[in-house]
Amino acid sequence: MVYLNIVCAVMASLLGFVFLCSLRRQKKARAHQNGNCLKSCENGTCDDAKMVGSADIIVVGAGVVGSALAYTLGKDGRRVHVIERDLSEPDRIVGELLQPGGYLSLVELGLEDCVNEIDAQRVFGYALYKDGKSTKLPYPLENFHPDVAGRSFHHGRFIQRMREKASSLPNVRLEQGTVTSLLEEKGTVKGVQYKSKGSDLELNAHAPLTIVCDGCYSNLRHSLCNPKVDIPSCFVGLVLENCQLPYANHGHVILADPSPILFYPISSTEIRCLVDVPGQKVPSISGGEMSHYLKTKVAPQVPPELYAAFMAAADKGNIKSMPNRSMPAAPRPTPGVLLMGDAVNMRHPLTGGGMTVALSDIVVLRNLLRPLHNLNDAPALCKYLESFYTLRKVHYTGYFVHHLIRQGWKCAKHVSIT
Repeated sequence: MVYLNIVCAVMASLLGFVFLCSLRRQKKARAHQNGNCLKSCENGTCDDAKMVGSADIIVVGAGVVGSALAYTLGKDGRRVHVIERDLSEPDRIVGELLQPGGYLSLVELGLEDCVNEIDAQRVFGYALYKDGKSTKLPYPLENFHPDVAGRSFHHGRFIQRMREKASSLPNVRLEQGTVTSLLEEKGTVKGVQYKSKGSDLELNAHAPLTIVCDGCYSNLRHSLCNPKVDIPSCFVGLVLENCQLPYANHGHVILADPSPILFYPISSTEIRCLVDVPGQKVPSISGGEMSHYLKTKVAPQVPPELYAAFMAAADKGNIKSMPNRSMPAAPRPTPGVLLMGDAVNMRHPLTGGGMTVALSDIVVLRNLLRPLHNLNDAPALCKYLESFYTLRKVHYTGYFVHHLIRQGWKCAKHVSIT
């Protein structure tokens, strides 16, 4: 029973996109019952509303959520000010595998070309390994367009493509700066205080709505939610070269001792390996203990086809680590601000579901905001946007529970997990 939760999580990633497909067919979400307290557009025309500051919406962070959100809202005519701590290309060992449901959300948002020209690889499912035996678990793609599949890539290349797409819109401004605090007046957030790159001067940016999506290290979430972050393990990442996966264009999950090992392509010549190390500390990388651990403890459990490349990568020493975080969404509705992405909700990156959830959340929020022209009534907008946290759960909870019970047990029996 040790690995049942892991198998169930993988199955949720495999099957969840089917449910997302059905939701995608809806042109937009129905207005929430409290929507009548906000001014909305009728027949495509509205009276001009007095806006606070130079932007309609401030977005804190330009990662997966922030950059995709900026483009989506900008394309809908909003004036968007994005403030990102570092606009250089990120170098991360997670956020590299986008499930088919996430790709469908990219299509829905008009961002599907962001996986082009970055050597992204198509992914058609998973392979599970245990005790030298393996089984292939393909995505159920038979009834979908041939382009529908997962995508895996270098995280930084994907982010830069989305940032470029967002900044191509004249009403979207990307600025490199560090947000230090939210500007609050009588319980309502009016914008943010930040320092622009290269300056110690504190600047204020104002907007009717601020969307905080500054990731897992968010320094703003504590004033907006009740975070309970769990760190069950760490991922240790390395890149394998000059080898082929046993099952081409599939993610590989090795149910190893003491915890899983993942392999998936991130380019036409590179395979990412992630080793799950239990606990919050890992053997020293700089001191060589990690390389020794990988070669003596992990390597004997790696599929034979990948063994030589794995040993070479461990010897090469370009090893990175990061804590695996999970955090249930527990936002405190606050007028003038909304939490999104890893700032409000994190799941174990083993399933590769984080980006899919994030992009689907953007679709939900876009559909909620589209009918609204005037965002200045902060209390009413806050009440209206409470439905966001309800609607986002509808996308996953019921469907995942059903399939976790039904498919997870089937899978567990199929690969003889005990």
